[in-house]
Amino acid sequence: MIEPSPFSIMTKPIGPRCNIDCRYCYYVEKEKLFPDEKKFRMSDEVLDSYIRQVIVTSLEAGMAEVSFAWQGGEPTLLGVAYFKNIVRLQEKYAPKGVKISNAIQTNGMLLDDEWGAFFHENSFLVGISIDGPRKIHDHYRVDRAGRATFDAVMRGLEVLQRHEVDHNALCTVHRANGVKGKEVYKFLKGAGFEFIQFIPIVERSGTDGLAGAPQVDMDPGNSVTEWSVTPRVYGKFLCDVFDTWFRKDIGKVFVQFFDVQLGLWMGGPSSLCVFAETCGNGLALEHDGSLYSCDHYVYPQYRLGRISETPLREMLWTDRQRAFGQDKLSGLTAQCRRCQYRFACNGGCPKHRFATNRDGETGHNYFCESYTMFFRHADDRMRAMAHAVASGQPAATASKVN
Repeated sequence: MIEPSPFSIMTKPIGPRCNIDCRYCYYVEKEKLFPDEKKFRMSDEVLDSYIRQVIVTSLEAGMAEVSFAWQGGEPTLLGVAYFKNIVRLQEKYAPKGVKISNAIQTNGMLLDDEWGAFFHENSFLVGISIDGPRKIHDHYRVDRAGRATFDAVMRGLEVLQRHEVDHNALCTVHRANGVKGKEVYKFLKGAGFEFIQFIPIVERSGTDGLAGAPQVDMDPGNSVTEWSVTPRVYGKFLCDVFDTWFRKDIGKVFVQFFDVQLGLWMGGPSSLCVFAETCGNGLALEHDGSLYSCDHYVYPQYRLGRISETPLREMLWTDRQRAFGQDKLSGLTAQCRRCQYRFACNGGCPKHRFATNRDGETGHNYFCESYTMFFRHADDRMRAMAHAVASGQPAATASKVN
């Protein structure tokens, strides 16, 4: 076992089960990994063991805070009582004085006053999945009967805001909203979101979702699903949102992509695995207790073991998992290695490295054009913000001189 180091785990207590049927969702198909499963509910025994082991291993790694991230599928299908038990177990196993934090990602449709009160009382950070205003959101995010979900999501958002629950927006960028960056951003801001994540959607055609992430040698435009955002469109989306945000909202609205990039422009390490030199510290735990190398690599060949059979610490800090993370660096294409913006990108997420670069080399990131377009567009303003912060001034100072 290698030296303990900080880690995070995306936990799926209900596996891929969900109450809606987003047409672009890559996780629902993970049900195929569990052909005999009926309930898709993390058992009390697994939950108890998991919470105890996360607390122990977090302290062993010297982490100042023990963090839990709950996702799905749709975790609120488990009900409030299930999460009350989670909090009870955390209080049972956490030594006195140890800080515990919880975050949950939800589509918001089941949120009511009971949920709102629980989240507020227990300081949960709640991520709401929303893709923009009604027409855009309902293009792909429909229920299992094909009905719109926007109104239900907005009712859930109102619950969180009324109960003063910390919340943020997770907005996927796809074929339907990729050309509407300004409209989407202004809607999210107007809805009261102060923290926003944009997640680009790209999935390869002709795969069953269980085969892993091999490199392919083909035109990426011909190898992705119809809902995938194209590189050029996503690049323009980022530029359009940045222009709007830079003029008025620095320090008022926090867009994860921009915050991460500002840290990199200041010479620091990436706070997000996507743009870090190496990865491997962000894992995923399925409802049956199986641990996987990454949330984007829940495939049989990346299963590290099960916590009921192998202690968590013996799966986290291993040569195997370290090699998984180092592959991100060693797998860079020649074009990436000589790129002037490598410090800000580091080849992006390995899951997206299925394109061919301009020299014909495979294993290049599908979103290379997107990121390069943004870096060139925002370079001067990023440097100005970095200089302002380094000088002890607010980043917003840069918007007054640009």
